[in-house]
Amino acid sequence: MDVLKVHPRGYCYGVVDAITLAKRIAKDPNVPRPIFILGQIVHNRHTVLELEQYGIQTLDGGQRIDLLDQVPDGATVIFTAHGISPAVKAKAAERGLRFYDATCPDVTKTHVLIREKIAQGYSIIYIGTKGHPEPEGAMGEAPIGRVSLVTTIDDIQNLSFAPSQMLAIVTQTTLSQWDTQNVIDALLTKYPLAEVHNEICLATQLRQEAAVKAAADVDMVVVVGDRRSNNSNRLVEVVEKIAGKPSVRVESVDDLRPEWFSDIQYVAVTAGSSTPSHITREVVQQLEAWGKSTDFQQG
Repeated sequence: MDVLKVHPRGYCYGVVDAITLAKRIAKDPNVPRPIFILGQIVHNRHTVLELEQYGIQTLDGGQRIDLLDQVPDGATVIFTAHGISPAVKAKAAERGLRFYDATCPDVTKTHVLIREKIAQGYSIIYIGTKGHPEPEGAMGEAPIGRVSLVTTIDDIQNLSFAPSQMLAIVTQTTLSQWDTQNVIDALLTKYPLAEVHNEICLATQLRQEAAVKAAADVDMVVVVGDRRSNNSNRLVEVVEKIAGKPSVRVESVDDLRPEWFSDIQYVAVTAGSSTPSHITREVVQQLEAWGKSTDFQQG
C-alpha cells in the first residue's frame, strides 16, 4: 500500500496564533489565576489536554455567555479562535474579568462585515453549522430579528424576510465550499437581490481542494481530526461527495483499523486545520508501516 501525504494539511495560522496566545498568557506570572477558556480553544481534544498542562481550564458544553457564569471573580478568561459575541465580551467586562481574545483574524473579518451591514440597514442570512460556536459568535453581532441561520437548503423555506428587504448572505469560515455554493444559489433563487459574502477562509479552501485532487489518485482518504472539528468533517464530506472516494476521520493513530486497508493499494492522508502535526505524523507512520510513502503537493 502506498501512502500519499496531502499538502497543505493540518494547522492554519489562526489556530497557531490562538494556541500561542494561550500558552503565552499561561506563562505570564502577572496574569490573574485561575485561567479559563470559554469552550475548546480549537476543536481538538489533544490540544485541550496539552493546555491543561499549562494550568488552563476549559469550560465546555454550552453557550459562551452561560459558560461565563462558571468563571469566578478575579479570574482570567480566554475567548476561543471561533469568535465571541459582543454580549459575552460585555458581560466579562461588567464583571471586571481579565480577558484575552484568541479569535481567528478571518473570523474577526466576518464579525466586522456583519456589523457594517447591520449599520447600513441590512439583515443577515448566515450560512453555518447549527450548534457550532462560530455562528453563535458571529450572529451575536446582529440584533434579534435581523439575522437567521441556514444550514441546509431545506432551511431556506423557513426564512421570513421580505423579497424587497436588504439582505446580506454571510458564511461560516470552515464550510464545504461546494455545499455552501449550492445553498447560496438556492438563497438567490428566493432572494435574488441579496448580497453574497462568501467568508470561507483560504486555509479551508486549499485543504479541501488538495484533498479532492489527491483523492483522484488513491483508493481512500484518511482525515486526521477531532469529531467536533467542522473543517475536519468537511474534508471527509468533500472527498466523498466531490471526489467520489471513501474517506474516514480518525482522531489519532489509536483509531486506525488494519482491516480498513486490506484491499487498499493507495491511501492519502490529510488533516483538519486544528489537528496537531505530531498526531498526523503518528497516523502517517502507522500507515507507512504497511507500505511506502509518496508526497502529493497541491499545485
